[in-house]
Amino acid sequence: MVSQILFIALTLASIALFSYNLKKVIRNIRLGKAADRSDQPQKRLITMLKVAFGQTKMFFRPIPAVLHLVVYAGFVIINLEVLEIMIDGIFGTHRIFGGLGIFYNVLIGSFEFLALGVWLACAIFLIRRNVIKLKRFSGIEMKNWPTSDANYILITEILLMTAFLTMNAADGKLQAMGAGHYAAYGAFPVSQFLQDLLPNSEAALIAIERGCWWFHIVGIFAFLNYLPYSKHFHIMFAFPNTYFANLEPKGEFTNMQSVTNEVKAMLDPSFTPAEAEVGRFGAKDVNDLTWVNLMNAYTCTECGRCTSVCPANITGKLLSPRKIMMDTRDRMEEVGRNIDKAAKGGDKAATGLDDGKSLIDNYISREEIWACTSCNACTQACPINIDPLSIITELRRYAVMEESQSPASINAMLGNIENNGAPWKYSPADRFNWAKQD
Repeated sequence: MVSQILFIALTLASIALFSYNLKKVIRNIRLGKAADRSDQPQKRLITMLKVAFGQTKMFFRPIPAVLHLVVYAGFVIINLEVLEIMIDGIFGTHRIFGGLGIFYNVLIGSFEFLALGVWLACAIFLIRRNVIKLKRFSGIEMKNWPTSDANYILITEILLMTAFLTMNAADGKLQAMGAGHYAAYGAFPVSQFLQDLLPNSEAALIAIERGCWWFHIVGIFAFLNYLPYSKHFHIMFAFPNTYFANLEPKGEFTNMQSVTNEVKAMLDPSFTPAEAEVGRFGAKDVNDLTWVNLMNAYTCTECGRCTSVCPANITGKLLSPRKIMMDTRDRMEEVGRNIDKAAKGGDKAATGLDDGKSLIDNYISREEIWACTSCNACTQACPINIDPLSIITELRRYAVMEESQSPASINAMLGNIENNGAPWKYSPADRFNWAKQD
């Protein structure tokens, strides 16, 4: 009974803490401006199933794709056993689904093969990151916490799978010994090879089995509450992120309605524009971006596929699309902390933005945004349809339209468009002079 009470208390505390942190994350995402992504629901659903569930974009890199698929399948399927663990923990039973007979044996056997696959895949991922040191896992944004974060999760997965197989090995040995409370349920095709490494004492085996059982479930609860602080939030957000992704052709830019109305009025004096909120041109801070942009930032897996194909980054420029997303998330988190701090001081209406900082300059430099070629390679490469270019574009729009600050080459182009109707310095009358030359 004490064990059941402890388990129920731990479960409720874990769910409550996760809900509290998730609420903060959703609050931070809602700092962004409105964006209508309710159109084409069927196409959005198909995109989500293909990209998030089917992981189709992962297979542009086959080796990590297969390894990731094993970890993904293991995470989804092995965690079906968590349902049994939850029931056993609440009601004090042991392998409550054991009565399913041969079907249960097939399930447990499948779980064990998957657990072994996850163990091996995570070990390979650790080697790729820390021994081979693949280039796309490095960069100025991948120092300290981002590197540790990935390693922590991989090591945790290895420990959880080890605990799972050790628990089954001890369970199988106890079943063979005819120990009370350990009925002969389950097949153990992998963990049976660990049984000879375990002691023969019934008391010791029970301690190992129970210890691994508790380690496994506590580890899952700890992992759940680690997600809001980790890049692994994509486990949850990949699905809504791909559903609400931009379905318009890549490279198609948005127009501000207030600017569109001005242009229409210039072309047609009889045009009467509907009222439109002027707002800010472009984005200075996270509240000027859309909630989709902010959700993108929380969904970023920091895998580096975007940066590895960015022509600006490849040629030595400062720009890293991955850093754009990470900086956006960091600024959003900072604004969220400012709001929490103000609320503790009694100011519940605080925006968190009045700290003298902004996304542009304090987090993302001008050199970064102007290094972008707008080629959309980063958006195409992202395995979960994150769009760094839309953030870069809004920051550029703010620099040009609000501050009139842009590189000399951009100013020259804008001046030529204004004076000559084209980006070139030649007047329209001289534009075809080249064709008259012999």
